[in-house]
Amino acid sequence: MAPNVSDFFWQRLSEWGVKRVFGYPGDGINGLVGALARAGDRFEFIQPRHEELAAFMATAHAKYTGEMGVCLATSGPGAIHLLNGLYDAKLDHQPVLAIVGQQALTALGGQYQQEVDLVSLFKDVAGEYVQMASTPAQVRHIVDRAVRIAKAERTVTCIIMPNDLQEMDAVEAPARAHGTIHSGVGWSAPVVRPAEPDLRHAADVLNAGSKVAILVGAGALNATDEVIEIADILGAGVAKALLGKAALPDDLPFVTGSIGLLGTRPSYEMMVNCDTLLMIGSGFPYSEFLPKEGQARGVQIDIDPKMLSIRYPMEVNLVGDSAGTLRDLIPLLQRKQDRSWRERIEAGVADWWKVLEARAMNDATPLNPQRVFWELSPRLPDDVVIACDTGSGTNWYARDIKIRRGMKATLCGGLATMGPGMPYALAAKFAHPDRPVLAIVGDGAMQMNGMNALITLSKYCKQWSDPRFVVLVLNNRDLNQVTWEMRAQNGDPKFEASQELPDFPYARYAELLGFKGLFVDKPEDLAAVWDEAMATRGPVLVEAYTDPNVPPLPPHITLKNAAAMMATLAKGDPEVWDMLKDTAKDLVQSYLPHGGGKKG
Repeated sequence: MAPNVSDFFWQRLSEWGVKRVFGYPGDGINGLVGALARAGDRFEFIQPRHEELAAFMATAHAKYTGEMGVCLATSGPGAIHLLNGLYDAKLDHQPVLAIVGQQALTALGGQYQQEVDLVSLFKDVAGEYVQMASTPAQVRHIVDRAVRIAKAERTVTCIIMPNDLQEMDAVEAPARAHGTIHSGVGWSAPVVRPAEPDLRHAADVLNAGSKVAILVGAGALNATDEVIEIADILGAGVAKALLGKAALPDDLPFVTGSIGLLGTRPSYEMMVNCDTLLMIGSGFPYSEFLPKEGQARGVQIDIDPKMLSIRYPMEVNLVGDSAGTLRDLIPLLQRKQDRSWRERIEAGVADWWKVLEARAMNDATPLNPQRVFWELSPRLPDDVVIACDTGSGTNWYARDIKIRRGMKATLCGGLATMGPGMPYALAAKFAHPDRPVLAIVGDGAMQMNGMNALITLSKYCKQWSDPRFVVLVLNNRDLNQVTWEMRAQNGDPKFEASQELPDFPYARYAELLGFKGLFVDKPEDLAAVWDEAMATRGPVLVEAYTDPNVPPLPPHITLKNAAAMMATLAKGDPEVWDMLKDTAKDLVQSYLPHGGGKKG
């Protein structure tokens, strides 16, 4: 019999298959931490430098493994720190369990130190299930329900454990009496398939179309072969939302790449000209980059019925697992004999890669960030696991990194917060210690929390079977994504007081931690720097000293964008000439000598 509630708590989580916990200690969870130590090798406890990083790591664990992530924090301030990472999990539909402490039951309601109404605090982010235990007999079913709901709903759940309850005697089996709950361990994912009439309706729509466009998201990550087959049958091109970047390799000629403001011209043109849209496992939010309403007939596949027909009015909505639903759909489809639509897409894709290469080769002061990614991409190991932060670097990750089959890659999609890049990479390495990991981080995110995460890397890096861990820091001394958003969307020049960042020596800082630090500010040195980084058997940080005025051009410049840029120029941007020069170079490469592919 478990000696106390905390021992039983971890025993129950162990029965659910939990093996790794990301957390930070505090006196609100002393009982739980002590019991975790007594649990021995049943659990691996990972200590990041901040509770927010623990929540990001739990979210990333779920994304990279498909398992439930678990994070642990103390009461009050520790619990509050978890929220950003937990919202990342909630918005990207990842199963994560948050375990937080609370002040003693005897003190609650007395405005005690660090007393926060945690049920109310977590009610939004863990709205499917947040519960505070108030008696030992509750603990069994609270654990069981929190885990089962997190897994079944692919969402965040939260357990709140008052610190005096943690030390009480455990009740492993409640009395068989009125008002007691008798729960059990275990959950298996159901096989979810659409009904036969709905599949036939979807097939009728797809068979009738002559210009089919496919958009895939994270829900298609395990349906690579099925998406390739259905795209071939339908003569379709495939665009990828950022969370679905690793769903299909980029060396396929009909893969148009990313979509949206960070997207590609082939993706934009495919959506503008298609007559049929098949959306698979994606909640891509920007409807202006999808077909105009009424232009295309639509079919959508999603495991979550709440996500159906909210981005585009679909004619057929199929609730089901992507891979299984596609396998059921494929026998009902007719191969398109007219391949002209597919040929136009492939011509546009081939031309687009030439445009990106030409843009990457443009001069910049001191270094073109596109060149950094263009030189990196072919040097990535086939089994690399990539974690990308949020910022201007996300543009170049989306467009210039060519994903190959076998790679894993993800980022913070729905929340799009700064700061997950390094904790994601760390979680990736714990989940896949035998694979190389790449973190792509801007200097803003690095200063926000990434430098602290490097300390965590230094603590654990010697325990992994494959020690390769590469960190790319884009040092452009600017909160660059927001700077360009202000210019291109709001018509405001760069506000230096809010946008400029301190110029910090990231590579030298890495050396202080015992890592290899590589600094590069010349394009001719990039190839050698990347070769050295990829050959290093241990953590290495590459600091690329890049030009903040290289524009993340959208795939299509609207009149609103043009008007905003004109307003920015009229108001006097402090870097106007560098901005104009770099923008002009990339615009030229968009149309000369490559032309932009066929339209239709």
